[in-house]
Amino acid sequence: MYNMFKTFIFLAALTALFMVVGRLIGGQAGMTFAFIMALAMNFAAYWFSDKMALAMSGAREVSQAEAPQLHAIVAKLAANAGIPKPRVYIIDQDTPNAFATGRNPDHAAVAVTAGILKLLTHEELEGVLAHELAHIKNRDILISSIAAVFAGAISYIANMAQWALLFGGFSSDEDDGPGAIGAIVTMIVAPIAALLIQMAISRSREYQADATGAAICHHPEALASALTKLEEWNKRVPMDVNPATAQMYIVNPLTGGSIANLFSTHPPIPERVKRLLEMRGRV
Repeated sequence: MYNMFKTFIFLAALTALFMVVGRLIGGQAGMTFAFIMALAMNFAAYWFSDKMALAMSGAREVSQAEAPQLHAIVAKLAANAGIPKPRVYIIDQDTPNAFATGRNPDHAAVAVTAGILKLLTHEELEGVLAHELAHIKNRDILISSIAAVFAGAISYIANMAQWALLFGGFSSDEDDGPGAIGAIVTMIVAPIAALLIQMAISRSREYQADATGAAICHHPEALASALTKLEEWNKRVPMDVNPATAQMYIVNPLTGGSIANLFSTHPPIPERVKRLLEMRGRV
C-alpha cells in the first residue's frame, strides 16, 4: 500500500511538472497544450508500449512446443497470481535477464533471454518469472510507460525551449508567461526533475514486484538468489539494449560501472535481497 501511494504521488508530480513546463514556456495556452499533449501521450502509451518494447528488445514469441518448461512455469505462476497466462517470448542474448510488458493482465507478455534459461535453477527461474507476473498483476508496466513518456516529453520540450531561446522565440516578461526566464528554468531544472521522478517510480515498483513475486512463488530466497546471479552477470556482460527499455528488466541491463543510486532505474540488489530474505516463512 505504501509503495502504491508513493507511485501515485510521483505520477501526480510528473504530470504537474509537465504542465508547469508548458506554463513557463507558453503561458496559459502552453499549459493547456501540455495538458492535451499529456492525454494523447497516455493514450499512446496505453495501447502501444508493449509492442514497442518487444520490438526494441528483439524478442520472439515461442509456442508451448518450442519451450514447454518455460510455458509450464508461466502457467503455474499465473494461476497462483490469479491472472491470465501471458504470452511468452525469448530474447536471443546470452546475458541473463527478463522483463514483462502489456497494458493490463489480459494483454501481457513475459520475455526472458536465452542466457537466463541456462544460468538459473528451476526454483530461481520461478522466482524471476513470479516477479515479472507481479509487474503484470500490479499494472506496473503501464505506470512505468506513462512515466517514461512524460519524462521523455519534458526533455523534448526543454530541448525545444533551448532552440527557441537561441532564436529569440519567447515573449517578454509583460506577456502571458515568464518567457525567456521560464525557458532557462525549463532547460536546466525540468529534465533533471523529470528523470529523478521517473527513477523513483521505477525503484518503488521494483520493490513492490519483489514482494508480490515472492508471495506468488512462495520462495523469496529463490528470487533473492536469482537477483544476485543476474546482477553479477549483467555487470560483467551488459546487454545490448535500447536505454529507453532498461527500466523494464528485472536487473539493470546496462550496469557497466558505478552509478549513483539516485539516477538508477533499479533499487540496489543487496537491499532487494535483504528485503526478500526477511520474508522467509511469511509467504
